[in-house]
Amino acid sequence: MTKQRTQEYKQRIDQALTSPKLQEALHIFGDAYLVSRATAFAGLDFEELRRDIAAMKDEVRERREELLTRFTDNAGAAGATIYLAKTAGDANNYIADLAKKRGVKTVAKSKSMASEEIHLNHALAQAGVKAVETDLGEWIIQLADQRPSHMVMPAIHMFKEEVADLFGKVTGREEPAEIAHLVRVAREQLRQTYLDADMGITGANIAVAENGSIALVTNEGNARLVATLPKIHVALVGIEKLVPTLEDAAKVVRVLPKNATGQPITSYVTWITGAVPCGDGQKELHIVLLDNGRSALAESPRCRDALRCIRCGACANVCPVYQTVGGHVFGHVYIGAIGIILTAFFHGLDKAAEIVRACIGCRACVAICPSNIDLEGIILHLRSVIGDEEGIGTAKSLVFKKVMRNRRLFHSLIRAASLLQKPVSKGERSIRHLPAYFSSLTEWRTLPTIAEKPLRDLLPQIEQKVDKPRHRVAFFGGCANDFIYPEMGTALVRVLNRLGVEVYYPQEQNCCGIPALYSGDRETMVELAEQNVKAMLAENPDYVVTTCPTCTLALKRDFVEHLRDNPVWAQKAELLAEKTIDISAFIHNVLEATEQLPAAAGGKATYHDSCHLRRGAGVWREPRSLLEKSGFELIEMAHADRCCGFGGSYSFTSHPSISREITKDKVNDIISSGAQVVAMDCPGCLIMLRGALEKKGSTVRAAHTIELLAERFE
Repeated sequence: MTKQRTQEYKQRIDQALTSPKLQEALHIFGDAYLVSRATAFAGLDFEELRRDIAAMKDEVRERREELLTRFTDNAGAAGATIYLAKTAGDANNYIADLAKKRGVKTVAKSKSMASEEIHLNHALAQAGVKAVETDLGEWIIQLADQRPSHMVMPAIHMFKEEVADLFGKVTGREEPAEIAHLVRVAREQLRQTYLDADMGITGANIAVAENGSIALVTNEGNARLVATLPKIHVALVGIEKLVPTLEDAAKVVRVLPKNATGQPITSYVTWITGAVPCGDGQKELHIVLLDNGRSALAESPRCRDALRCIRCGACANVCPVYQTVGGHVFGHVYIGAIGIILTAFFHGLDKAAEIVRACIGCRACVAICPSNIDLEGIILHLRSVIGDEEGIGTAKSLVFKKVMRNRRLFHSLIRAASLLQKPVSKGERSIRHLPAYFSSLTEWRTLPTIAEKPLRDLLPQIEQKVDKPRHRVAFFGGCANDFIYPEMGTALVRVLNRLGVEVYYPQEQNCCGIPALYSGDRETMVELAEQNVKAMLAENPDYVVTTCPTCTLALKRDFVEHLRDNPVWAQKAELLAEKTIDISAFIHNVLEATEQLPAAAGGKATYHDSCHLRRGAGVWREPRSLLEKSGFELIEMAHADRCCGFGGSYSFTSHPSISREITKDKVNDIISSGAQVVAMDCPGCLIMLRGALEKKGSTVRAAHTIELLAERFE
């Protein structure tokens, strides 16, 4: 079953990748969204806003029983009928039974992801009730018999020509593919639905405990018509939509449209408190409060922050994977990063098993989340859970558990590989073609060879003449720096020596463990964390410097996280985290050495922000400053902080086809900048971008910032 599921998932990926128009549309939207969003948040402190929402949502989680009771009491006192649905089946049965009792034949629906979650339309159809979606995007999806590909813009994957064909089947005539015309057709076709409907069904963005009100935040007037014209209004509301007060509700309303679509404010905010008069009779308001896994999510220490989500959909807007394959691949019902987590709790871990591996770990979603959710961290936890449940594969299990944990064996095998690669490397530092089964890995990039001598052998041979050193630092090289790019490490030593810093290389250090963690093997990550904490603190360095931001995050964040419950290692892991710093940040912020850099004319350079450096370690100004101070004319490329597509094993074994497309976008941006050099601070990005540029025949040089600084000194 697992194998079949994986094959079907890969088929969906392959199909999505054959639609360049889809990728173009999602990229165009993503670019426009970022510009609009920046304008919408101008003059506001986004970090403060999202801290406030996160704190408020955490309060709701902790007080959920109390707030549920308050909301139920207040909404009931205002005339609403409240039903708490524990499961999707409970919610469907209540609404379908209500429709049967009231003789409902037609239901007008406004946009509601909760109704998609429980497959409400299907349940109504089985009860003999016709449900008509009145949101433009949802109606298009309904006509196409598809599911939404985005939480806010459900038909974003469709083109106007496709919509014209769908509308033509409804009207019985050929409809021109003009957006204004298609909107007019939809309005004409749907208008009578509001008048004919016996019941209106909406979702709700907010449920206010202090007065029992619900709020709908929309861009189309259909939701207000659905809520007011039919004599029966059913609001299907996830219990996580609760907020304590109207003031808290205002916080959500203030941020939601800005972060969802880049609008300063939405078109309609509809507040509903209790049943209201309707024509010549009293209107019925039924509020169905949906649990369906939300309480279980609230009890999960590692995943519960996902309940902060306000459903803006921004995590998809900036996701390079989503922009490459779309929501029908990167989602189940809910899409994107938050969709992975909600799918696991609302629909089952098996439904999330493939899409949880689709995340490349770029943290773009984390940076833009208005509720300050560490989406990547939760996804990594789910990978570990799935790894425990289903295994990570025989090959990976062997590598991680039997080889990587044994440092001597691991490093001996890498050294042996440096000899075995000679028939394909032909003495060059790049492998241009791999034979047979592996040929696809070099179709669109070259691959670096394993160095003849690793950094751990070379560094002790470097004579460091540093009189009265300012600091003595330990260097955590990481696998790529140690065995693929040792010249990067020797460059670091030369630069720091010139700046009065002595460097040593702890020989007992091992892989940081991120490859194992990202593959779902937390156990190996913990073992490697203990090995590295011991190795790096053995000689009590002033600092621990790194050239790899993924390693930086491992030492500063992941070791602390995975050793926090171990009384032997927790405090040591925290000490290592305090001492660890990326090399550009160390030179710029600790040594304050920008004025000591030799400033020769260096030509035009552009800078690629490595995902874990900018959005993990918060370092992005520093390397730019160092490059400019050393004489480079810095040219900002488009999408400088967009992922390069590497993601470790992601680009080799997990999703090389997705990775290829993401890399292609980045390479085009680099070349379009007109720079002669693209600098970066990550060996993984260097593997990807140098290889792709070489394969493309580009003359743009890819280099680590520390290498460029070393050249300036020399």
